[in-house]
Amino acid sequence: MAAKTDLAFQKCISPRCGTTYAIDEVRVQCEACGDLLDVVYDWDRLRPPTSLMYFEEKWTRRHDPLCFSGVWRFHELLPFAPQSQIVTIGEGQTLLQSAPAVAQFVGIQSDRLFLEYEGMNPSGSFKDNGMSAAFTHARTIGASRAACASTGNTSASLAAYCSVTRLMKAVIFIGTGKISYGKLSQALDYGALTVQIAGDFDDAMARVKEASRELGIYLVNSVNPFRLEGQKTIMYRVLEGLRWQVPDWIVVPGGNLGNSSAFGKAFSELYELGLIDRIPRLAVINAAGANTLYELYDRRGLRWNQGAPNLDIVSSYYAELDQARRRASTIASAIEINRPVNLNKCLRALEACDGVVREVTDQEIMDAKAQVGAGGLGCEPASAASVAGARLLRHEGVIGANERVVCILTGHQLKDPTATVAYHTTDQDKFNEVLGSRGVQRAAYANRAVAVPNDFDEIVKAIQLYS
Repeated sequence: MAAKTDLAFQKCISPRCGTTYAIDEVRVQCEACGDLLDVVYDWDRLRPPTSLMYFEEKWTRRHDPLCFSGVWRFHELLPFAPQSQIVTIGEGQTLLQSAPAVAQFVGIQSDRLFLEYEGMNPSGSFKDNGMSAAFTHARTIGASRAACASTGNTSASLAAYCSVTRLMKAVIFIGTGKISYGKLSQALDYGALTVQIAGDFDDAMARVKEASRELGIYLVNSVNPFRLEGQKTIMYRVLEGLRWQVPDWIVVPGGNLGNSSAFGKAFSELYELGLIDRIPRLAVINAAGANTLYELYDRRGLRWNQGAPNLDIVSSYYAELDQARRRASTIASAIEINRPVNLNKCLRALEACDGVVREVTDQEIMDAKAQVGAGGLGCEPASAASVAGARLLRHEGVIGANERVVCILTGHQLKDPTATVAYHTTDQDKFNEVLGSRGVQRAAYANRAVAVPNDFDEIVKAIQLYS
């Protein structure tokens, strides 16, 4: 249990429980009630900065790895580990880009839409933010092996941190056929032990929990509360990119719900500390083929209810999934998850941020992805769910045309190049194989190659015709 003198500790998120644990304990849930855990700080004694502008000074010290890191230059806002134990491989060098063309597609004013591009992280996705924090905690407790279940991005990130630092060995669980080659190639290339089981992500998640518990392996999935501490910093960098002004909306894909949970915690803490004067609204976007949060929140009325959610609604829905043997199925493989482990934390974030939940089809995701790519920031399909969701919310009138909106692009385009090439291909069989089976019927924004004979005059004609 945490001592009263601890400056940082772990605490059950259920207000009816509130059991605390020491910061050096390795837990993924509360022993007393089974709910999730937070990392909590004694802010009165820690005395964090009184202004977010404090962090700008660190840009003058970019030769210092902790100031260079887009996670650890905000150490004062996640001070669970001493600086001497921090693990960084240069994560968080990301871009907040104004996107006028995408804004037009979404339906808002040209200068009001921003894309937070997490594909610039070392392993190509947002996961590196949380992995740096989880790896840091693992180092402080002396872990020698770390494990995860993954649809691809978590495995790539874990493998990268293990390979670069040589501090731990990586063990990765993936489901059969449920990972893109772009992501699998990273895990294999970086030397991780990859265990492929018959089943999907939810099956892999259940097995990795068992293996971690029985073999004493450190679990780095987002059920780990330290993972989410690192993912908070995505919002710090968004605020930094907006010159510390709070946007009206944060729109994020919803898979395992780690990002939405982390974002809610980040803004709640910043507001509590007086570092921001309001909390933005949060929109969590499911793929229609993996829409658990949308089903529970929008259709069945599940709410955080100040810490007393009606979990019978969840149990009933999961029983229906089991009875129908319904698996998640979407081209957006990074969010192809039926049983999100951070459901309760996300419900809490939605309450704190006056949030909404929507679902979008794979067709809408791929069309939005093409629009993002045409603007020069290629992203994987799951990332584009945020833009497709923002467009839907604008068409519904939930998002106003003059509101400032930040869409989170969670992963790089080359995480899943197969989907991109299939969308733009002239090969109808290839299109049908990759996308048609997912319900994508057209490529309205395709940029197809122009076939011409190997003849200079014909090439010139094509260039003049199409440019």
